[in-house]
Amino acid sequence: MTQPALFRPIRVGNLDLANRIVIAPMCQYSAEEGQMTDWHLIHLGQLALSGASLLTIEATAVLPEGRISYADVGLWNDATEAAMRRTLEGIRRWSEMPIGIQLAHAGRKASTDLPWNGGAQIAPDHAHGWQTVAPSAIAFAEGQNAPMALDRAGLERVRDAFVASALRADNLGLDLVQLHGAHGYLMHQFLSPLSNRRDDDYGGSLENRMRFPLEIFDAVRAAFPKEKPVSMRVSGTDWVEGGWDVEQTVAFAKELERRGCSAIHVSSGGLHAAQQIPVGPGYQVPLARAVKAEVGIPVIAVGLITGFEQAEAIVGTGDADLVALARTILYDPRWPWHAAAELGATVRAPNQYLRCQPRQFKNLFESA
Repeated sequence: MTQPALFRPIRVGNLDLANRIVIAPMCQYSAEEGQMTDWHLIHLGQLALSGASLLTIEATAVLPEGRISYADVGLWNDATEAAMRRTLEGIRRWSEMPIGIQLAHAGRKASTDLPWNGGAQIAPDHAHGWQTVAPSAIAFAEGQNAPMALDRAGLERVRDAFVASALRADNLGLDLVQLHGAHGYLMHQFLSPLSNRRDDDYGGSLENRMRFPLEIFDAVRAAFPKEKPVSMRVSGTDWVEGGWDVEQTVAFAKELERRGCSAIHVSSGGLHAAQQIPVGPGYQVPLARAVKAEVGIPVIAVGLITGFEQAEAIVGTGDADLVALARTILYDPRWPWHAAAELGATVRAPNQYLRCQPRQFKNLFESA
C-alpha cells in the first residue's frame, strides 16, 4: 500500500520530521511572572505523546511588556528559562518528539485579561496592566489605551530581545524557533498599512513595512545555530480592505526564503477589529497554496483542519507541505493515531501504550 502523504517524512531545514502533522503554538495563559507551571508540563507532555512530528511551545514573550496577558509564558531572564527547562526535562524523559518555540511580542495587543475573563485590555495604571508599544500610536480597538510608537532605541531593544530569547532557546536545546509575524501582534503590526502609519524607514512602502520584521529575522537567524531551523508564522491577509493581503504575504515569504528562512506557517487575521473572516473548514488553505506556489521552502497550513481525509488532501494535492493542528488536537490529543488508523499508516506511540492498539489495526503503532 502506498504510504499516505500525511505520514511521509519531511525535512525542515536540517530537522527531520517523521510525518506532516505539527502541533501549532497555543497560548495557555497559565504562567506566573512569565514562568511555566505544572500546567505546561501536563499540557505539553500529553501532546508530546500524540504521534505528531513536531511540538511548538506557545507564543513566548521576549520582553515582559510583549506578553498578550499577565499570564503568558516568557523567555527573557534566568527565571523564565529555568522554569521552561524544568518543563522540557519532564517531557524529554518520555518523548523524543522535536520541540520548537514561537517567540513573540504582542505590541498593541498586549496587556489584556485572560480569555475566560473576557480578554479585555487592562489599562496601564491597573493591576496586571502596562503601557503597550507599537509601530504607531493607533489603538487596536476604539476606546482602548493607545500604544506608544517605538523609537529607534525601542526598535533595537525589541530586536535584541528576540535574539536573547533565541539564544536561551538554544541553551534549552530546542530544535526550532518560529517567529510570530501573524495575528495582529507586533511584527504583523509593522507589516500592515492599517497599523503602521510611520513616516520613517519603517513605514509607507511594502519594502519599508517589511524592514523591521526582516531585521528581527536576520538577527535571530545569525544568532541561532545555523543547523537549526528558523521559521516565520504569517497572517496571509487582514481580511480588511486596504490591509495586508496575500500578494504582500507572498512578497514577504519570498524575501524570507532569500534570507534563509526554513519554513512559512500561514494563518490569517487578528490585526483589525473590522476583519470579516469567512470561517469554514480549511478556510486558510488557499492562502498557504498561494505562498507555496512561489517559494521552495516548506509551507504549513492551519485553521479548522479537523478531518483525516481533509488533511491528507491538503498535503497530497500540494496545497501545503504540512498541516498544523491547534484546537483540533486539544479536543483529540490522539488525532495523529486516529488519522494513521484511518489512512493505513504507522505512527509512533509510547511503549506504555502499545497494548491499547485495536486488533483491526495490527500495524498501527511503531514502538518509541
